[in-house]
Amino acid sequence: MNDYNIQVVTGEILQAGTFNKIYIKLIGTECNSGQQRLKAPTGFWPGSKLSFTVSCTANLGTLLLVELESKARMIGLNEWFCAEVMVTTPKGEELLFPCHRWLGSERVVLRDSVATLRHKETSPELLAHRQESLKARRQLFKWSIYADGIPHTVHAEFPCNLPPEVRFSFTKDKEFVFSSAVAFMKINLRCPLKFSWSSLSELDTLVCRKTDILEYVQKNWKRDEFFGYQFLNGLNPMMIKRCSKLPDNFPVTSDMVSSFLPMGSTLEQEMEKGNVFLCDYERLRGLDGNLICKKQQYLAAPLCLLFSTPQETLVPIAIQLFQEAGPENPIFLPSDSEHDWLLAKMFVRNAEFNEHELNFHLLRTHLLAEIFTVATMRDLPAAHPLFKLLLPHTRFTLQINIMARKTLISSYGYFPKFTAIGNDSMMEFLQRAVLSLTYSSLCLPDDIKERGLEKIPNFYYRDDGLELWKIIFKFVNGILSYYYTDSDVQTDIELQAWLTSIFQSGFLENPHAGFPKSFSTVEELVKFVTMVIFTVSAQHAAVNNGQFDYGGWMPNFPSSLQQAPPRRKGLATEHTVSDTLPSVSSTVNTMAIVYLLCHDTCDRYALGNYPEVHFSEEIPQKQIQQFQTDLLQIEKKIETRNKTLELPYTYMSPQNMNNSITI
Repeated sequence: MNDYNIQVVTGEILQAGTFNKIYIKLIGTECNSGQQRLKAPTGFWPGSKLSFTVSCTANLGTLLLVELESKARMIGLNEWFCAEVMVTTPKGEELLFPCHRWLGSERVVLRDSVATLRHKETSPELLAHRQESLKARRQLFKWSIYADGIPHTVHAEFPCNLPPEVRFSFTKDKEFVFSSAVAFMKINLRCPLKFSWSSLSELDTLVCRKTDILEYVQKNWKRDEFFGYQFLNGLNPMMIKRCSKLPDNFPVTSDMVSSFLPMGSTLEQEMEKGNVFLCDYERLRGLDGNLICKKQQYLAAPLCLLFSTPQETLVPIAIQLFQEAGPENPIFLPSDSEHDWLLAKMFVRNAEFNEHELNFHLLRTHLLAEIFTVATMRDLPAAHPLFKLLLPHTRFTLQINIMARKTLISSYGYFPKFTAIGNDSMMEFLQRAVLSLTYSSLCLPDDIKERGLEKIPNFYYRDDGLELWKIIFKFVNGILSYYYTDSDVQTDIELQAWLTSIFQSGFLENPHAGFPKSFSTVEELVKFVTMVIFTVSAQHAAVNNGQFDYGGWMPNFPSSLQQAPPRRKGLATEHTVSDTLPSVSSTVNTMAIVYLLCHDTCDRYALGNYPEVHFSEEIPQKQIQQFQTDLLQIEKKIETRNKTLELPYTYMSPQNMNNSITI
């Protein structure tokens, strides 16, 4: 007899265990063991490691595959989460077969953990299994067109339509539902039963859970220095760019702003020095405002000019609320009346809300992450090294995006009901944002250079982000260089198909996006995969995790404005400002949403934490360990830096970001 020792590990997550009958079949180059039951009298419990013996009369040859099947007992079927199977052959060879998925009544065929490129397969049986598994995956993960001009989505209307292995865990699911209920209950219970605010002081009673940063925002949101600071280290550090020449439609003169510049200097001189910056919200041009409860809401498409002072602060020096220059489109200045200037800044902050939430948050992290995830599931088999590398960075992404589409951007969701941009303008804006999407803008070093932000002081998003990019690049290079040469990259048809799927379904084959259509070198591949991991971890943390900090005080991040942008100066009063603020209902729902989007669950894996073993080779394992060491070092560096800051910047600390988009 040939005895194979089997160790079966059940995942350490709630409800992972089962009392079902579990069967195993070992498949070798010579024959198979036949299906044999793994008898566990007390069942397979979460976290359990159970040992069994599979005896075979014949020599199986080289062990290739392990087949698992779960069959219901009389009391009914319950799914089982198998983490891995370890097989020790009669010759003492240990082979790890990763699973990390739920088993219902279907059969699952596993291969060992050694990553292999398709053109390096030596076994016809393994090549056939590779092809069959991809064929099956493409039936499970299909593309769907959500709307014209928008990146495609996974074909699943509800989370329950997804395969079990990509859905929320039991813990995540229950905690998420509970957090949603708590967020809306807490804020609604504090909400006055009326439509509009009488004064800003009323808002204070609504903030149910103040963070240190939120309290700072509440005290400082009117200050120009804080207004400027947010373009660098707030929710959206992606809009600002250096201004070396004013746009033709923004006729700011040096005389207008001379009192806000160093004595004796001109606007032209400061632009030449690299001290002038611009935020242009041109994508909002011409969009109609929404109707909320039959009341008209308003949008602006402002241009905002900012100056980096000798004191190393960033302050606004001119704001124009519409794109077309003219007598009914005044340029607002810090020297205008307090309420004129505050109102102009509020319309900029509302434009920020739309750019941040729809472009830089939804499109450039969530929707792209879904593209990366579906392409990975469809085009890369489990044995592919890139699949193993990226799988932890896809966790829970598909479900959170399905829920976001239902809750936030559907025709009955948050945006159509409670924001100024509404449904039709939202879709038009998203289409414009997709057309502006470029590959270089997703690669942080290229993006910083293109926007001319290399030298602006106190830009912590840039400083932390560039260090993280280097660390992720080093990690990805260490893994992929182990498996690939340039020739391997060019030969790998699975890899090239993966890239094609992303280009077609994510960038919609836009020829102006600068997106690679194929990979020729390891360096090209490493840069692209670095972008993928950076996007779903660091970049998402940067634009997501501070939403309650900066958006919990509504005047700083208004989702809607109820009065038209001013066409003349000198008319705004305190009453005008309070009348312009979002309604009570819009405020309440926005606060609940941003609270929820920042409330992570306990079932999370921080960047670099890989509890599921997918690589068994020594070099990839060492690369993972080095990655974790490098992340810990930058974490400590950020912590030390933040001790010296009045307002700490924590969003790019690895401990505060997940491997994947899970919220």
